[in-house]
This record gives sequence, C-alpha cells and structure tokens, in this order.
Amino acid sequence: MPIKALGFDIDHTLGIDNKLERVAFLRLLETICAEGGTCLRTLAQESNRIDDLLERQRCGAFSIDQAVERFASERGAQPPAGYVERYKRMALESVPEFFVAQPDARAVLRELRQRGIACAILSNGWSPLQQEKARQLDFAGPVLVSDAIGAQKPQAEAFAALAVALKTDSRNIAYVGDNPRGDIAAALAAGMRGIWLDAEGVTYAPELPQPSAVIHRLAELLTLL
Repeated sequence: MPIKALGFDIDHTLGIDNKLERVAFLRLLETICAEGGTCLRTLAQESNRIDDLLERQRCGAFSIDQAVERFASERGAQPPAGYVERYKRMALESVPEFFVAQPDARAVLRELRQRGIACAILSNGWSPLQQEKARQLDFAGPVLVSDAIGAQKPQAEAFAALAVALKTDSRNIAYVGDNPRGDIAAALAAGMRGIWLDAEGVTYAPELPQPSAVIHRLAELLTLL
C-alpha cells in the first residue's frame, strides 16, 4: 500500500536538543543551593543522576512534575513542588538556544506539506517542551506527547493514537525514528511501516524485525515517497 501519512519521532530524528533538560536541572540545582539546599555530589555525578532520573521519567516511571519534586526534595529544597514551574520555565526558555533542527528537516517538512502528505509527531516526554521544539521546526501537524495521550512508545496505544491523529489506517502510515526498538520495532508491531534514520552510529539489534527502509538523511524520505 502507498504511504499516505508520516509519523515522526522528534529527538535525534527531526532535531537534537543537546541535553537541554539536563542543563535545566543543573541550573535548577544552582537555584536550590542558593536558597539553602545542598548539592549531594560533584557536578559530574549530579549529571549522571539527572540523566538516570530523566530516563526513568521518559519510560513512564513518574511524571516530569514528580521528577522535579523528587530531585528538589533529595537536596533539601522546601517546598519541593515550588520548583516544578521554575524548572519548566528554565527548560522552555532554553529551547531556542539548545534545540537544533536537522539541516534538512524544515525543507523536507515543507515539501511534504506541498505534496499533501499528512504528518504528525509522536514523542515521549512532556507536552509543552516537545511542542516548543516542534514550533522551532515550523511543524504544522499534530504533536502527540506521551504525558498528554496517556501512552508512550513503544506501547501499541501510542501508535494507535498516532493513526487516529493522522486519520488513516495504520497500514498507510510510515513512522520515522532513530530508535530501533522504541520507534521502528514498535511501529512495525502496530502495523505501520518503520523507517529507520541511521544517522548516529546506533547498532540495530539483529533480533528485532528489520525496518521497512533505512535512511541516513531526512531528505532521502522524499525519494521513498
């Protein structure tokens, strides 16, 4: 069947955010310490701790609000909930500086619009941050984020929500992403085609189902269509 619609991952697919959330947590740590809290480790150790916290948050262990509260509480900040909005503001204000689109992303997205191919983003994370990244790309389609839709990749429910947003059968959709398991294998399991963006030297695990296509630059999508 022809490809009638495209779903996209955002981080490491349409762009790179250069550890934006880690930096926002480190800036929050500065604020906490200035207000009587304590840095528990060296900055390198704190960075590793933050990366672990964010990874668990992205996997659905807890919300970004709970992640910030946990981080603040462990460092003696009171009240911990008072730091949630401050963290979010720091992260959102950093997007224009830290988020860098793939060199061909905007041109490819414009061409897809001109061709009348429906596009949507499906991403794990928290909505305002991922939506702001999409705005930086001038992305015009739906932006589905795990915290808002109540499901996250690689769950089938996340890809079902994508099909609903794109208003077509899963068999008509190709999903483009960089993560072999969370993006490609999950899309294939959901009945979509999976187009792997192999641009960062990631090893594709041999036990996973093979992608429908492999590209190394987003512009290669246009030849597939």
